[in-house]
Amino acid sequence: MDYFEVNMANFGDFDPEIAMAQLAGMGFESFLESESGFQGFIREDVFDEPLINEYLKQLHDNHGIISGLQKIVAQNWNAIWESAYEPVTIAGKCQVRAPFHPAVPGIQYDIVIEPKMSFGTAHHETTSLMLELLMMEDLSGKRILDMGCGTGVLAILAFKMHAKQVVAIDNDDWAFANALDNMEKNDSASVLVLQGDVTAIPLPEFDLVIANINRNVLLSDIPAYTRILNPGGILLLSGFYARDLEQIRSVAEQAGLRYFSHKSNNDWIGAKFVK
Repeated sequence: MDYFEVNMANFGDFDPEIAMAQLAGMGFESFLESESGFQGFIREDVFDEPLINEYLKQLHDNHGIISGLQKIVAQNWNAIWESAYEPVTIAGKCQVRAPFHPAVPGIQYDIVIEPKMSFGTAHHETTSLMLELLMMEDLSGKRILDMGCGTGVLAILAFKMHAKQVVAIDNDDWAFANALDNMEKNDSASVLVLQGDVTAIPLPEFDLVIANINRNVLLSDIPAYTRILNPGGILLLSGFYARDLEQIRSVAEQAGLRYFSHKSNNDWIGAKFVK
């Protein structure tokens, strides 16, 4: 199946998430964000070129947004991915690798991930930040919730760090199936993988909640995460830029959390809050 790709940048005061939501309504399946904008992808069979070109023209005329459109011819994506995919090592203790990579001796946490269509290979700054923050915690005997789990990489690490119970939730069909598959690959089948949003959370109390999603979802769901945290519980957040930290912190503090610290990588943020 061939795809079309749209590139958008120079948003100014216009929220790129509005554009992504509107493009999703036109049939775009996925988006890849960057600091300057994003790429969106749509299958050729649902691509309405006049409609999308008119939408892009309106964004340019009304907001000065720069965009480009190109066709992507179907290729052997798996072969391309395998040729480009390299293992990632975090803090010298955790390696995230594909099934075709050999294990590295001496690595404390060896995680095998086949991402397919899901997010979470540790190549993105937010995933690596969350892996690093998670390894700074003592998870032994703790109940852990991974919201927006993607490939399940964070939940797998929590399991390998001897958490008492790990729950992983994602609302995406592909991510749900992929997370289940990756649990099997990592002998972590006891991790409870569920499909849904915050309404799918099965337990009343957790000791640590991980949420690597996007800013708008975080702002909406931080109060729900806070309610299910035990006193002294920890909330680790990522998926947003440095410019968004003040707003994230304000919502978290209003919900009853205390800002503890944060790390940054290429303007992406991983932040820790305590109840």
